[in-house]
Amino acid sequence: MPGARRQIASAADEDRTDTDDGLLAVRAAEGDEEAFAVLVRRHAPPLIRLATRLLGSVPEAEDAVQDALISAWRKLPGFQHQSSFRTWMYRIVTNRCLNILRRRRPLAPLEAAGEVPAPDHAVSPPRLAESRAAAGDLQAALSSLSPEQRTCWVLRELDGQSYEFIADAVGISQEAVRARVFRARRCLTQELGAWR
Repeated sequence: MPGARRQIASAADEDRTDTDDGLLAVRAAEGDEEAFAVLVRRHAPPLIRLATRLLGSVPEAEDAVQDALISAWRKLPGFQHQSSFRTWMYRIVTNRCLNILRRRRPLAPLEAAGEVPAPDHAVSPPRLAESRAAAGDLQAALSSLSPEQRTCWVLRELDGQSYEFIADAVGISQEAVRARVFRARRCLTQELGAWR
């Protein structure tokens, strides 16, 4: 009999993983913790990738997503289903990241960080230096964007989201998204001109 129970429980878990986000959100809003756990497993990895791209720090991104998920759990009974659960979560995470970016103090100059030890792998020193310089220049160029431009650019260019999705996630019109992405591209092109 215990084997049969495990098979039934396993089948129930498989059913939940195939269940639509909307139905899971309704169940979670009614207090079903397992339904919410399925939503978390389904959506946390892309949300962490987004937050990492926006904030530039994995630990900070994980904290932001965790806070967003806690907030979502609390607000789920009031979720109106005017957008998909995924879009709703992107909006919560994006807003959390924007708030963090707005509160940040300007970063210290690179020289203040001191010498960083070289990694222990077989990449040629010139290639490694070039990669680090390019990554540093990109990070500096991204930090020169407003948090709103950076968010729209990251969602469009790095996450591959549609203008419609970004507009829903950020809470602005598609035209405003297009304008922010355009301005961000123009700024990044100017900032990274040496890398063309």
